Amino acid sequence: MKTSRLLTMIALGAGIGLAGYWSVERSFWPLHPHSTAASAAADKTPLYYRDPAGAPFWSAVPKKDQQGRDYLPVYDEDEPSTESAKPKRQQADSSRRILYYRNPMGLPDTSPVPKKDPMGMDYVPVYEGDDQEDGSVKLSPGKIQRTGVKSEPVERRSIRILVKSPGTIQLDERRVSVIAMRAESFVQKVADVTTGTRVKAGQPLMQIYSSAVASAAAEYLSTITSKTTGGIEAYGRGSRQRLINLDVPEQVIADMEKSHVAPVTVQWSAPRDGIVLERNAIEGMRANPGDVLFRIADISVVWALVDVAERDLGNIAVGQPVTVRARSYPTRTFSGRIAVVYPQVNRETRTARVRIELANPDVALLPDMYVDADIDTADSKSVLAVPDSSVLDTGSRQAVLVDKGEGRYEPREVKLGRRGGSYIEVREGLADGEAVVTSANFLIDAESNLKAALKGFAEAAPNPSDTGAAHSTGEHK
Repeated sequence: MKTSRLLTMIALGAGIGLAGYWSVERSFWPLHPHSTAASAAADKTPLYYRDPAGAPFWSAVPKKDQQGRDYLPVYDEDEPSTESAKPKRQQADSSRRILYYRNPMGLPDTSPVPKKDPMGMDYVPVYEGDDQEDGSVKLSPGKIQRTGVKSEPVERRSIRILVKSPGTIQLDERRVSVIAMRAESFVQKVADVTTGTRVKAGQPLMQIYSSAVASAAAEYLSTITSKTTGGIEAYGRGSRQRLINLDVPEQVIADMEKSHVAPVTVQWSAPRDGIVLERNAIEGMRANPGDVLFRIADISVVWALVDVAERDLGNIAVGQPVTVRARSYPTRTFSGRIAVVYPQVNRETRTARVRIELANPDVALLPDMYVDADIDTADSKSVLAVPDSSVLDTGSRQAVLVDKGEGRYEPREVKLGRRGGSYIEVREGLADGEAVVTSANFLIDAESNLKAALKGFAEAAPNPSDTGAAHSTGEHK
């Protein structure tokens, strides 16, 4: 040691370079503790070589990466053996028994003993408490937070189903009147009334001359003005009824009784408030019995005839409220109720017709106008319901994930009923107050399917004892 120090002082005194110093120093003591490990590693053979950047690449022989850097050697002390790794893996939770080890990447591959995958990752142990016979899934709090799992309690509520149906506006059949002659007549004069004109009840429409009406009027006057029969009401009753049968307006008969004058022409008036839908009367024309001269409709109340799909007929009932929107008035709604459900289904369209009565005081709704009806089929009776996002539907079966608490979720099959308002009626399978998963349930379902697959592989895998026996006899490699 004294000699090395002396040489060092001589080297420094002689002004040799740093490289010379290190060359002298290296002859007598190591540069750094790592140099001892490096010299010791030179006598060992590396197990393999790994990527210098930490990427999952390995090599059995020395090589360089794409940037020209040497792969790093991995020696025996850097890679613990399987025997030494066993107690370390089980040391995580020695209170529970390990059933098997599953692939860390989620592949359907299991092992009865600890092992590594091709990337060098340890297989994950599956403990006895994590494998439930009831098919439930247990998630860690971290996974629950990362996947965004949310639960909602099952409650009783009213299912609101909104049935949408197209239709058209039609006239109320009970509010249409026609003016037709019951005897041969001639149109003497027509008022200034055309098709589409709005008229009031009692408004004059035309003047008619009819020999049958004139004869009946003369007979009635002679009866009520006679000195013998004038004061007896029964004698004039038959003559008056004849005028009524000829559809002479009541106002014309009352004027005859006051003035005792039989008119030559009779004035016909509008029987109701409404719109003239048809005007066939022309001055001077001859009208035969039964000829329609005017058709007037009251459209203060109209019908909306909508076509409801066959699948929705079970939710439709008379008296249900309906909201109607006309395509001509997109910002306006009309309220009504179902009056009649027609007892027939269209063979081609598989729809049934439903009649809705609508008030139309401002005559905004016109016949044959297209409308869209929203039928509110909400039932006042509350039922057990869950959000529609909580149901896992495979087509043949429906299931929900019940939140059992402490990160455990149980898949349960249910029987569903009506759907509406983002909720579904549950008829069987759930009880009031239980919580169901409403968000990220597909991820939990995938975890459950993965666990079932892993469990099947584990059951098919050999027992660890059998593996050890095979290894001892040299049959397991």
